[in-house]
Amino acid sequence: MRTTQTMTISLPPALLQRFEEVRKAESRTRSELVREALRAYFEGRYPAVRATKAEIAALRRGRLAFRQGETLSLGQFLNDLEPATNRSRAKRLSKAAPKRPASS
Repeated sequence: MRTTQTMTISLPPALLQRFEEVRKAESRTRSELVREALRAYFEGRYPAVRATKAEIAALRRGRLAFRQGETLSLGQFLNDLEPATNRSRAKRLSKAAPKRPASS
């Protein structure tokens, strides 16, 4: 049983010429080059992972700060992406229990 299907496409002569130049330069088959082009197209247009609302909000804050001449460190940016419940807290020093004298 075939694991692939055949597809026929039409290309303008200039695009076909460019396609063949790239194919030959990269030593690829036509099928390999078309598959790679389709993968790149899909990843660019239809990403498998979508940004969360919090990530989009953080990006907007960063862009606004940039336009206003402010800077935002990578640490601050990444911290803004984490939900408040997952943020690391500063460790507190616990009061150690008084030491008992060693019994002899």
